[in-house]
Amino acid sequence: MKKVIYILIILTLFSLTLCYKEEILTCYNHYFNKNEQVPTQLQNNAYSRNYSFKYVSNTKNFNPTNKQDILNIYYTVINSGMDNFTFYCSKEYENCINDVTDIANNQVTISNINNFVHPYNGFKDLQTEIDSLGKVTLNINRNYTKEMQIILDYKVDEIIKENIKDDMTLKEKIRTIHNYIINHTKYDKERSDNNIIKYKSDTAYGALIEGYALCGGYTDSMMLFLEKFGVKNYKISSDNHVWNYVYLDNKWYNLDLTWDDPIRQDGTESLEYTFFLITSKEMLKLDTSEHTYDKSVYSE
Repeated sequence: MKKVIYILIILTLFSLTLCYKEEILTCYNHYFNKNEQVPTQLQNNAYSRNYSFKYVSNTKNFNPTNKQDILNIYYTVINSGMDNFTFYCSKEYENCINDVTDIANNQVTISNINNFVHPYNGFKDLQTEIDSLGKVTLNINRNYTKEMQIILDYKVDEIIKENIKDDMTLKEKIRTIHNYIINHTKYDKERSDNNIIKYKSDTAYGALIEGYALCGGYTDSMMLFLEKFGVKNYKISSDNHVWNYVYLDNKWYNLDLTWDDPIRQDGTESLEYTFFLITSKEMLKLDTSEHTYDKSVYSE
């Protein structure tokens, strides 16, 4: 009996040594009770999307075995609307912590994932906490406050009620909203040229409420309406630009309100349809460097 007690004491001291500067319970679970490492229970809000894409997919597997699994976890958590989420790297997946670190430190990758979720669930800031025992916690700071969401939802419903008719085709509805946003929004040249920030022009709030937008504001605004119309879509971004990608009549089309709202040399703005629901092949013929994007990410 005494030998058993001594062995237990030795094991306990060993575990405490391994747990130096770590949470004792987390460390105990890692070495002696692996089944207790339970990820946070996923809870989807009203703006989570049930879409999966070629680059990332919604997942129920929060025990990753490869890098794609980790990408899918990031997407699923961001898409859910949760502010915090914890999952664990298993000892069997030896490179897991390195792969999480690589994704977390790659802002281009994180930004790309953000383009596949509803604007309200998109983040302004995402922090990844990783401990040496494989515990990974995502902390997400959203781009839209609850107050902004309420105001925007009311505005979107109002615009639809006043401008959209039931007998319109989806393409006619999208064209109507395309025209409305452009006619009621000015490109925020002061911010783009001189970094003078007066408006939330990188969001739909800037475009629809304040009347000023950058490409992010145009794109998020259109995305809110596409969601209301039940049209599958996501955002495509290049190094310094972002626009909408829309699935209509079983095909994918580019939709760029920013470039359809050009500023003339005399300072006035106009409404064009150059980038209204065009194919990627048609867009490439226009030879605009700002529309050069990573086809391995936006591969639809």
